[in-house]
Amino acid sequence: MAVRAAVLPAIGAPLEITGIELPDPGPGQVRVRLAAAGVCHSDLSLSNGTMRVPVPAVLGHEGAGTVVAVGEGVTHVAEGSPVVLNWAPSCGSCHACELGEVWLCANALNGAADVYARTADGTDLHPGLNVAAFAEETVVSASCVLPLPEGVPLVDAALLGCAVLTGYGAVHHAAKVRQGETVAVFGVGGVGLATLQSARIAGASRIIAVDVSPEKEELARAAGATDYVLASDTTPREIRALTGKQGVDVSIECVGRAMSIRAAWDSTRRGGRTTVVGIGGKEQEVTFNALEIFHWGRTLSGCVYGNSDPARDVPVLAEHVREGRLDLSALVTERIALEGIPAAFENMLAGKGGRALVVF
Repeated sequence: MAVRAAVLPAIGAPLEITGIELPDPGPGQVRVRLAAAGVCHSDLSLSNGTMRVPVPAVLGHEGAGTVVAVGEGVTHVAEGSPVVLNWAPSCGSCHACELGEVWLCANALNGAADVYARTADGTDLHPGLNVAAFAEETVVSASCVLPLPEGVPLVDAALLGCAVLTGYGAVHHAAKVRQGETVAVFGVGGVGLATLQSARIAGASRIIAVDVSPEKEELARAAGATDYVLASDTTPREIRALTGKQGVDVSIECVGRAMSIRAAWDSTRRGGRTTVVGIGGKEQEVTFNALEIFHWGRTLSGCVYGNSDPARDVPVLAEHVREGRLDLSALVTERIALEGIPAAFENMLAGKGGRALVVF
């Protein structure tokens, strides 16, 4: 069956909106009709080669939709089930999984090397980060679909698959923000906005949003920011001034650039925690001297997929949505058609907006 998709023909090449041929689901597979897909900065990083992906490929790793067919052996979802796509399913048997660190699963992305569809001329296509959500329909491993809990709009639920899991997990699992602590969030894109909302849910007493764009202040404050700081060379000084000259208890960096990682570290109080969520390139090198590491006693840590377990956390997030604590629609700055993805990439490069949502 032919469906339309956004195909990346080669690294660095523009996306092509074209028809692709999807097979019926085989054993252990599920076919999903997409309701929506989020346009994440990681998709841009895949297209430009910052992160490696077999090509040609259909990108898109954040989506939700309805099951239209299941293969043999699939029992946890059925035709008609609303589902959230999980681009990083854990295998349950590698060293990381045995330690309970499923977000570091060594085999999570094995499916990205598979051939899952073909173009009209017979060219093999790979499924991006396992799920190929930039398409009207997709065929994925059953481990890549999670039943959507009741009470969450299907279109908005697409954001649960990456932005919200990452932002929520960065606050609750990686940084472990406690009631009354102060938090700075660097970068007010989709993940940053989810992080701001999650810091509010955690009970942070002061939430400082930092971004290069003054236009994002309204979005940030609506998400829970109590203060807004324009990123500059003086950002750490401004944050210390807002926190009794101490710095924040927790800084969460959602950009992935050496300058903002360093600023996040410098904005953290002595003994505080700095968590890096943003994905940067190899050329982004951050330096520290040995004395400051000793003197400040800060913790610097990376954060993969929010250190989340999607099977555990999606129901928790759904409860926050139902109770009105988490507003998924507030993370979306524009709703676009499939053809609008290249322009959304350009907006991300320009630092505009929060999250574009492809609505099918």
